[in-house]
Amino acid sequence: MLSYQDNKTLTQTGAGTPMGEVLRRYWIPALMTEELPYPDCPQVRVKLLGEELIAFRDTSGRVGLVDEYCPHRRVSLFYGRNEECGIRCAYHGWKFDVEGNCVDLPSEPAESNFKNKIRIKSYPCEERGGIIWTYMGDPAYKPELPEQEWMMVPDSQRYISKKIEECNYFQGLEGGIDSSHVSILHSGSVGNLGVSKQSSSTTLLAKDTAPRFEVMETDYGLLIGARRDADEDNYYWRITQFIMPWYTMIPPFGGAPRGGHAWVPIDDENCWVWSWSWTPGRDLTEEEVEQMKSGVGIHAKLIPGTFRTVANKENDFLIDRDMQKRRESFAGIFGVGMEDHAVQVSAGPIADRSLERLGTSDTAIIKARRCLLDAVRSHEKGEILPALDAESHRVRAASVLLPKGLPFHEGAQDALKLTEKDFEAV
Repeated sequence: MLSYQDNKTLTQTGAGTPMGEVLRRYWIPALMTEELPYPDCPQVRVKLLGEELIAFRDTSGRVGLVDEYCPHRRVSLFYGRNEECGIRCAYHGWKFDVEGNCVDLPSEPAESNFKNKIRIKSYPCEERGGIIWTYMGDPAYKPELPEQEWMMVPDSQRYISKKIEECNYFQGLEGGIDSSHVSILHSGSVGNLGVSKQSSSTTLLAKDTAPRFEVMETDYGLLIGARRDADEDNYYWRITQFIMPWYTMIPPFGGAPRGGHAWVPIDDENCWVWSWSWTPGRDLTEEEVEQMKSGVGIHAKLIPGTFRTVANKENDFLIDRDMQKRRESFAGIFGVGMEDHAVQVSAGPIADRSLERLGTSDTAIIKARRCLLDAVRSHEKGEILPALDAESHRVRAASVLLPKGLPFHEGAQDALKLTEKDFEAV
């Protein structure tokens, strides 16, 4: 159970809110590179942390992320023209570059220096791993871009998607941290993640549906071990990371591609769910990519031309009661990612955590809440926040069999850390 005030602190992310100020200290995945495919292409609307913005790629290829509304008469720049290294308002032609400088005022006399006094809110952008990233915090504290493995592999080894989820970002994040629901919610569908038929992962998950959790604090957030009985001598450990402020990693299943997520606030009642799959040592196969596009795994099938899912709360996520009875999907919903999406949204736009009854399997969720709330206090004191160091992101999730009595972080240390050699290889 969380107090009303702590729940408010955790879930409110607008400008000036305690959590909003913390989240703005991190690089934010804002758009897929393909959304701005070429110089002077059409601009797109972007909403992040409650702020309405416009993204555009200028004539030289630089990306700008600026206030959606022209400071003249508050007209949306979505209807403007992206031309000659700037975005020009359709109303009176005021023009702004990627840094927010006003570079032309055709509605003012030629001798006027008024444009020198006009600026528009803008945020710096960088590109890495098929994503356009932005930093919305104090420029004096801008960190380096994170260095997660999926960001660094060649495009042929990576598949990325994003979707809109109609709930607060932390509801999704909690689901990504929670390994216990895999044995229940995903019991009928986890086998469709591309798991090798020789893999024992699904059998081990089904054998023990009540994992015991051990959680360690780290310089990036949390290292979470979910322990299940395997046999007389061994435990099956599924080990994942919560990387501040919104990343989770999925332990691998057999020879299937690795996976991960980020839950980024659009506003307090909606979030972007980023999902990525990658293979460190080989290209993704055509079959794997087609499977991801189909929505059978962690990626979702979208309404064409949008980031809205075909299965959504308006159509009850296309729940199929016959499929549910057959246990092909425990919830009767197609796709691992959409099973998560449905249950997270079902709790409402912002879950009232003061009404919860948590158990031992919720240890990691409790720790993650504390991690973020502690970050708020650290930020207010001017202390260093976790995971701002790019190299702290160089970690991997793991699923391993370990002898009983061996601490999971010791037995799995080689599988959890990317070495310099590994990182050079990607």
